Amino acid sequence: MVSPIDVAKRLVLGRPFRSDRLGETLLSKRIALPIFASDALSSVAYATQEILLILTLGGVVYLHLAWWVSAAVAVLLAVVALSYRQVVQAYPSGGGSYEVAAENLGPTAGLVVAAASLVDYIMTVAVSVASGVDNIISALPDLNPYRVAINIGFIALLTAMNLRGVRESGRTFAIPVYGFVVGVLIMTVVGLGQVVAGHAPVAESAHYQIRPEQIGLSSAALAFLLLRAFSSGCTALTGAEAISNGVPAFRKPKALNAARTMTAMGGLAIALFAGVTTLAMISHTRVTENTCDITNFPGNCNTDAQKTVIAQISAAVFGGHSVAFYYLMVTTALILILAANTAYNGFPLLNSILAQRRYMPRQLHTRGDRLAFSNGIILLAVVAGVLIYAFHGSTTRLIQLYIVGVFTSFTLCQAGMVRHWNRELRTAETSADRARIHRGRIINAFGSCFTGVVLIVVMVTKFTHGAYLVVFAIPVLVAIMAGIHRHYSRVRAELDVDPDELETLPGRVQAIVLVSSWHKATRRAVQFARATRPDTLTAISVNVDDSDTRQLARDWEQAGVPIPLKVVESPYREITRPIIEYIKRVRTSRPRDVVAIYIPEYVVGRWWENLLHNQSSLRLKARLLFVPGVMVTSVPYQLRSSRARSPERIQHSPGEIRRGITGPR
Repeated sequence: MVSPIDVAKRLVLGRPFRSDRLGETLLSKRIALPIFASDALSSVAYATQEILLILTLGGVVYLHLAWWVSAAVAVLLAVVALSYRQVVQAYPSGGGSYEVAAENLGPTAGLVVAAASLVDYIMTVAVSVASGVDNIISALPDLNPYRVAINIGFIALLTAMNLRGVRESGRTFAIPVYGFVVGVLIMTVVGLGQVVAGHAPVAESAHYQIRPEQIGLSSAALAFLLLRAFSSGCTALTGAEAISNGVPAFRKPKALNAARTMTAMGGLAIALFAGVTTLAMISHTRVTENTCDITNFPGNCNTDAQKTVIAQISAAVFGGHSVAFYYLMVTTALILILAANTAYNGFPLLNSILAQRRYMPRQLHTRGDRLAFSNGIILLAVVAGVLIYAFHGSTTRLIQLYIVGVFTSFTLCQAGMVRHWNRELRTAETSADRARIHRGRIINAFGSCFTGVVLIVVMVTKFTHGAYLVVFAIPVLVAIMAGIHRHYSRVRAELDVDPDELETLPGRVQAIVLVSSWHKATRRAVQFARATRPDTLTAISVNVDDSDTRQLARDWEQAGVPIPLKVVESPYREITRPIIEYIKRVRTSRPRDVVAIYIPEYVVGRWWENLLHNQSSLRLKARLLFVPGVMVTSVPYQLRSSRARSPERIQHSPGEIRRGITGPR
C-alpha cells in the first residue's frame, strides 16, 4: 500500500535515480549557462536601478554621473570574469573561492570565504526572488499586498524544481534565461534605433519632480554619494563566481567548458548592463527609494508601487501595453526569480565540499533521490524564506545585505590565486609556461586589489544600512564551522583504533529482558534472548501497581518460563530510574561484564495507534544509551495493522513505520 506522502513525493520529484546514473546529470555549456550564470545575467535588471536610486538622493542634477559609475562597474565585471577564468582552470575540482583561499591562504581564510559565499548564496535567493516579484507587481500593481506570499511561493517552486535534479531544472529554466537575454538585446537595438531616427524613447518618470535629501553637496559628500552608487551598482557582479564552484557539474573537458561558459557569461552580462544603463540615461528614467519623493506635480505623493527601471525603459521603447512590453516583463520576472537557481546549485555544492571536509554536518554531503544535494537545497530555501518574511520582500532593504559576502570571496580568492601562481612559477620549466603564469598572476593581482578596494567601499557605504548584519554573520558562521570541525576531529581521534592497545573481551554477558506483562511480544523477547546464549539471563519488571505485578508473577509461573523474574520496587511509581539504578549495580559488581538489555516492542501500522500506547520504554532506551557497558536490543512484534502493509512499502520507507513499545510498564 503506497501512502499519500509517497505519491506526492513522486509527483514533485519524479522517480529516484540510481547512483551509477550520476554521469547522466552532467551539463553541456548550453544548459550550464542558464544554470550558473542566471544570477549574473539577471542582476543587470536591477543594477542600473540601484545606481540611479542612490544618485537621486542628491537630485536630478547628479544623474548624469551614472555613466561614469556604470563604466566602473563594467570594468570591474570584466576583471572578475577574467580572474575567475584563471580559478576555473587552476582548480577544476569545484571548490572555487573556498578551495583557492584554503589551499593558499590557510584554513581560516578558507572558512571566511566559505562563510561569505554561503551568505551570498542565501542573499541571492532572497534578492533575486524579491526583485522578480517587483517586476511582476510593476505589470500588475494590484498584487502588491500579496508581495511576501508570492515571494515564498516562488521559493517553494524553485525548491521543488531543484530537488528534481540539476539537469532537469536547467532544461526547465533555460528558455526564460535565453528569452530575457534576447528581449533585452532587442530592446537595446530598437531603443538605439529610435535615437538614431530622431525620436528617442522617453520614460514615464522623465518629467517627474524629485525632492533630494540634500541640496548642493560638498565635494566630500559628492564623493561619498558616488562611492555609494558604485557599491550599489556592484550588485551586477553577483553570481560571477558560481561557475567556479560548479565545475564538477560540467561535461568533459570540465575546466575548458567551464572557462568558456565564464567568458560567455562575462560578455553577455557587460552587454546587457551597458544596454540597460544607456537606455535609462537616454530616456531620463527616474526612481527613488521613497515614492513620496517622486511626483507628477509638486505637493502630491505617489503612493503606488514604483515601476522598475527596466519596466519604464521597456514601456518607453515598446509602449506600455504592447506585447513586447509584457514579454520583457514576464521574462525579466522569470530570470530574476530563476537567478536564485544559481544559488540552488552553488550553495548545496559548497556545503557538500565543506561537509566532506567535516566543516558542516555530514548530512549535507548526502545526495537525494534525484542525485541532488537535497538537504542543502532545503536548508537554503528555509533561510531565504525567513529573510523574505523578515524584510517583507523589499528588494531595497534586502540588497543592503548583499555583495559584502561577494567581494569578501572575490578579494581573498584573487589573493590566493596570486600565491598559487608564485608557487607555480617556481616549478615552471618552459618559457611558455612562465609567460602564462605571469599573465595569470597580473590578472589576479589586479583583480585582488580592485575588489579589495570595492570591498572597503561597500562596507563603509552600506554598513549602517544593513550590511553590519552580514559583517557579524560571517564570523559567527566561521566559528560554527570551526566548532563542527573540532567535534568531528575529536570523535575521529576517540574512535581511532590504537594498534598497540590490547583488545580485551568482556568477562561475561549478563542478559536482562524488560517486561510488563506476559504476552506474545514478551515471549518473543525471552525466546530471542535465550537463543543468544548469554552467561546469565534474568527478566525484570518494575512494580508500579501491586495487582498487575501479582498477575504477572502468576502468568509467569503458569507459563513455566525457564528464567527467573525479578521485581524492582518503585515507591514513587517511576520506571526509568529504578531500572537504571539496578543495571548500574550489576555493572558495579562485575565491571568487565557486558549487560545486554532486551526490550520487547510492537510495530503498529497507523500513526494514531502510536499515540495510544505508553512511551516510557522509549525514554528508558534513550537513558540506557549513556550507560557504559550496556547494549540495548529491541525485539519487534508486528501487529496485524503493520502486517497489512506491503513489503515494498516497508522496504523503501522504514521511517514511516510507527513503532509502539511495550516495556516494563
